[in-house]
Amino acid sequence: MTALTRESIHPATTVGSVFLSVADLGRSVAYYTDAVGMRLLAQNASTATLGVGEDRPLLQLSEVPDARPWPRGGRSYTGLYHFAILLPTRADLGMWARHWLSLGNPLGHADHLVSEALYLEDPDGHGIEVYRDRPRGQWHWDEGRIRMGNAPIDLSGLVREAETGGQEFTGLPGGTRMGHVHLQVGDIEEAGQFYSQTLGFDVVAAMPTALFVSAGGYHHHLGLNTWHSQGAGPAPQNVAQLRRFAICLPDENGRSELLQRLDRAGVPLSHQADGVELADPWQNRILIRSESG
Repeated sequence: MTALTRESIHPATTVGSVFLSVADLGRSVAYYTDAVGMRLLAQNASTATLGVGEDRPLLQLSEVPDARPWPRGGRSYTGLYHFAILLPTRADLGMWARHWLSLGNPLGHADHLVSEALYLEDPDGHGIEVYRDRPRGQWHWDEGRIRMGNAPIDLSGLVREAETGGQEFTGLPGGTRMGHVHLQVGDIEEAGQFYSQTLGFDVVAAMPTALFVSAGGYHHHLGLNTWHSQGAGPAPQNVAQLRRFAICLPDENGRSELLQRLDRAGVPLSHQADGVELADPWQNRILIRSESG
């Protein structure tokens, strides 16, 4: 791979759809519609697409019958740590939490200073975060690094805020989008080289076992950690796993600039019907798209 002069990716870059394999498509569709609150946008015998509207798909699920669940909490593979669904407001997050808790489901939570986040797992062990951002004016930066924390959130206060609105949960609200994707990688330094030096994301937080990168001054579009995957490789195909995720440029010019940069760096690119695909050093597959087409 050719070394490139450091050059930031387009500041309006975001992450898009996440593609997962699951053991039982019907079970997963029921979970993501009934419990999480997504809409089923399309389905056939082996795949389903879910989101909040026809123009905003969040997930594509592909069935691998009897796939083993993703291992959580111990030694694992490289792949997905969690995907993160961003809700528009704190009241939306409170309404979602009230719905989730009414089902008797377990729920982790953390106040990250820049956001309030709720954590769960789907039936295949895929990690999920549902969160809301605090206004950017409340974020704190120290010499180009974002200040984030990991304290408990006021969960009862969050739910009370939803109750004052007097609305019932009817599904994820309009404006919901994929906020970020957090990956398990095999080496932090190598991850920085690929995601920052090659793809062009800006490093906004770094520690020995984790790295956070973003575009346009966001707190992070991608998290990268080795907490369960130092020196590991991809999962075998009979494990439910991340198949790929999308990075979305705001227009075709932005996408073309990134693809030219990747081509100059010698990154193998595969042209697919829905975008251009590449892989990171641990075979996490990335789909490059533009929002305009």
